[in-house]
Formats: sequence, structure tokens, C-alpha cells
Amino acid sequence: MEECVIQVEGLSAGYGQKVVLRDIHFSLRRGEVFVVMGGSGCGKSTLLRHLIGLNRPLAGRMRLHGEDFWAQDSARRAQLQRQFGVLYQDGALWSGMTLRDNIALPLATYHPHLSGDELDELAALKLALVGLAGCEGLYPAELSGGMRKRAGLARALALDPQVLFFDEPSAGLDPLSSQALDQLILELRDSLGASIVLVTHELPSIFAVADTCLFLDNQTRTQAALGPLAELLAHGPEVVQRFLRRGEGAPAATREIHR
Repeated sequence: MEECVIQVEGLSAGYGQKVVLRDIHFSLRRGEVFVVMGGSGCGKSTLLRHLIGLNRPLAGRMRLHGEDFWAQDSARRAQLQRQFGVLYQDGALWSGMTLRDNIALPLATYHPHLSGDELDELAALKLALVGLAGCEGLYPAELSGGMRKRAGLARALALDPQVLFFDEPSAGLDPLSSQALDQLILELRDSLGASIVLVTHELPSIFAVADTCLFLDNQTRTQAALGPLAELLAHGPEVVQRFLRRGEGAPAATREIHR
């Protein structure tokens, strides 16, 4: 049986008295690309914030390698969060720091024994992993949109996370840059053995990378479907079929499900 990395059980999410999502259930396996999809306003980003520990669920639980995340004290939760790497929509890089310093910051924070030369070496390695070798001295403003995404991903990889979270990674990218980022996601999954959670509504990315998909319905505020992409495309509920087959590019995309 494949190792279960994250298990979500009956999770309800929201802010204050406002419930955004109800009764979410799923498991993330080691080495899996898990896509959270749905239309605008369905709660994708809200679910992501709860998965990475920024917001406490209104109900239910999330287990990481069997540990109930929110049952732990704050120190243990912080330790568990070090297993996560997050790529935010805009990269979230520090504009006044070079790429080297952006990547070195979490390394120096959690590994204060590292020397400057070791930080240089590790930052260069992470940038090389995402196709930005030699860019250590550049600032975020000097990068294209696709390069900023890759630099943000390099920083997300700084602490060698077991789970990578992507929040709308294709947002703002042209089709070729988006396609290249999708390919990089698969390469990192294969080379690092990391599990990946990707939040998106972009069909090309979904068809390119997804193993398992969770569809959030903004009408019912819960999950409408969960399963392998090919299965949902063939036998999923009508709302999911409409989502996956929408737009002129959908029929061609359905023939390009990876693997």
C-alpha cells in the first residue's frame, strides 16, 4: 500500500462565523500529484490555507504521517510545517533580496550552523533544480513572470519538503511558460519523490499533471467528486464533466491526460 502522507477527515473551513467549505475528505499519497480544482469562489485557496496550517479548521482534522496536526502544540506544529514547501501565486519573493538571499533566508533560519559558502552552494543547487542556474545575484524585479515562479519554487524547495503546495501556479503566465512549469512540477515529483498539492482551475495544467482530483462545488460548498482524472472525465458528476469539458480547448486536452 502506498504511504499516506496527508489525510483530511471531515474538514470544514471558513473565517469566523462564515463557513466556506464543509465535510472535506481525502488522502494524499507519497509521490502523488493531487489537484484541487473548481470554479472561482469555490474555496480552493481557503482549503490550501488550512492544509498548510495558516488557519485552524472549524471542524474535522488533518493528519500528517498519522499525527493530528491541530492536536499538537505550537512548537510541534511548526516542526511539522517544515515538511511543507509553498509556491504562492505571485512567488512571494522578497523584492529587496537577491535570489540567493531569498533562498538562503529559510536555510539560515532553520540551520544556523551553515556557513556562508554552504548557503551559497545550497541556493545555487535549488536554483539549478528549477532551471535558474547562474541567477543567484538577480533581484525579483529583473525576472520575467515565469522566472519569478521558478525562483519562488526554488525557495519552496529550500528545506527539502516532503509536500509541495502550489497556489494557481499558472496564473499570469503565457501558455508556453505555463506548459514549462507543468513539466517542471512532474520532474520534481519524479526526482525528489515529493507529494504535490496543486490548486488550479486551468484545464491544460490539470490534464498535464493530475493523478487525483478533488472538485469543489461553489453551490454546495463541499466536494462534488474525488478520484483519478480519467475516471472523473468519463464518469464524474455532471457539474464536474461540464468543468472539465468547458471551452474550445477541452476536447483536445482530454486526449492529453499524462501517463
